Amino acid sequence: MFWFLLEFTVNHVLLSLFCCFVASTIVLKCYTQLRSRIKIDRAQKLRDQALHLMEGRIADFKKQHGDIDSSRILSLPLAELVAHLKEGSLNPETVLHVYMEKTLEVTKEVNCLTDFLPDCEVQVQELKKQQEKGLLFGVPISIKDNAGYKGHNSHCGLVHYLGVEEAEDSVIVQVLKKQGAVPFVKTNIPQSLINFDCSNSIFGQTLNPHNHKKTCGGSSGGEGALIAGGGAILGVGTDVLGSIRMPSSFCGICGLKPCGDRLSDRGILSPVSGKSAVNMPGPMARDVDSLALFMKAVLCDELFQLDPTVPPVPFNDEIYHSKRSLTVGFYDTDGYFLPHPSMRRAVQEAKTLLEEAGHKLVPFTPPRIEYALNELCIRGFFADGGTTLADKFRPDIVDPNLKQQLLLYKIPNIVKKIASFFIRPMFPRIANHVEAHSGCSSIKDLWNHYTAVKEYRCDYMKEWRKLGLDALLCPMLGPAFNIGHPGKLFAGFGFTMLFNVLNFPAGVLPVTTVTAEDEEELKHYMGYYNDPWDKEVIKGMEGGVGLPVGVQCVALPWQEEQCLRLMKEVETVMRGRGNKLQ
Repeated sequence: MFWFLLEFTVNHVLLSLFCCFVASTIVLKCYTQLRSRIKIDRAQKLRDQALHLMEGRIADFKKQHGDIDSSRILSLPLAELVAHLKEGSLNPETVLHVYMEKTLEVTKEVNCLTDFLPDCEVQVQELKKQQEKGLLFGVPISIKDNAGYKGHNSHCGLVHYLGVEEAEDSVIVQVLKKQGAVPFVKTNIPQSLINFDCSNSIFGQTLNPHNHKKTCGGSSGGEGALIAGGGAILGVGTDVLGSIRMPSSFCGICGLKPCGDRLSDRGILSPVSGKSAVNMPGPMARDVDSLALFMKAVLCDELFQLDPTVPPVPFNDEIYHSKRSLTVGFYDTDGYFLPHPSMRRAVQEAKTLLEEAGHKLVPFTPPRIEYALNELCIRGFFADGGTTLADKFRPDIVDPNLKQQLLLYKIPNIVKKIASFFIRPMFPRIANHVEAHSGCSSIKDLWNHYTAVKEYRCDYMKEWRKLGLDALLCPMLGPAFNIGHPGKLFAGFGFTMLFNVLNFPAGVLPVTTVTAEDEEELKHYMGYYNDPWDKEVIKGMEGGVGLPVGVQCVALPWQEEQCLRLMKEVETVMRGRGNKLQ
């Protein structure tokens, strides 16, 4: 009897403890979600107040100055706008408020803003006192939300970072101000930045201005949508896996990812950081000349003094404006992820027109592409199996577009390895991708990974040098995906993240649009593997007639000028043919 009572008591205590544990876990989860909801509500109210303040400032300006020829100001290319501002035929204050009004119009349509920077008006008044006028004098500029701005929050689309105000401007913002640029708004991003959609649980989904059923891309999606919609003439994005180039492609604008350390990433917030995850700032604009002017402006003594880790290498105008014919490598598919029919056509059309303009085009095959993407990029970026990134979601309400992606980060590494073993016979590409997310198993493995990256870069450059290339023309992911699909196709980053792991400068520019013929051909798309990813391409990209299609231009490290030179050549030959660039 005694042992029976003892056993009963122990079982009862254990059951009670288990019930208490479950109850406390549920209560803690509910409390965490409640706190997150409160933080999100506060952030939304602050944004609403900021946009309301913006409307008030515009109304006050109009009362004082009457009607303004906004359409003329908004139509000016960046170089012409700067010229008018410097000579005094346009007032910086007027230009700022014209763009503020247009920005509000665009964000009401596509939801691209997260914040208004009211001290932009103070900065404009201070510009009037300056004797020396910088290269971007009086230019209103938008910045991606994760670019630090004093007194404002940089949240990366995560509740984890809400409520923390920046103590100072990021280095890139400080340099832009020194050159006379006027940052006036911050723009939306996807939750955690690691997605090429543009949606988060705080500010919601940003739409593509060309088609509201499509995403604007990510993670610099708010920038892409705002510039494409006409609400900004120049913007600052950041790129760790393709985050400048994706929205540039989807929205039909130009964007440049510099190589690591050409610009400063100090003050740029990222939920994941390290040797394989450099979130490099870069320009986004309507044309290539604007990208070049941005680079020329920021590669100055101010940058080199504020961040001594940036080599003091100014922009080389001579290379950018050179008339020497180029030897350009090209490919319209990498053999791993078959591009949309319009993308292959875009590369081939650009290749033909470049040849007609006197340039030499040489076929190029990127070496060991699947190895580079899985073993070098993904395994290095998620060296810890994705746990650091997953931890940032703990206090958050997960955006529906990221649930499938986040699940892969949360699964224990051993489960990823086992799952990939069983998946491999049916879907080898997906299996290798899943296994790569298990990261590096030890410090020794991480060191070996760094060595492998260096060896691959050497192999790639050896092939490049053997062909005597100046630059490379290759596909981008595009046209824009239907909303909700990017999170199901992480492999879409393949076209861009290759050049992050290589640390090559890479830019994107629009060259054509999707035709009805392209759309019809997409219906018969089977890809290289006919696996779920290839089937997802059709679902994700259908309904794209009329959307912009961009190509990617690449150069060797520290040769941003050469990359921009090829981009300018492509822009010139495509416009000369009469293509409508959207």
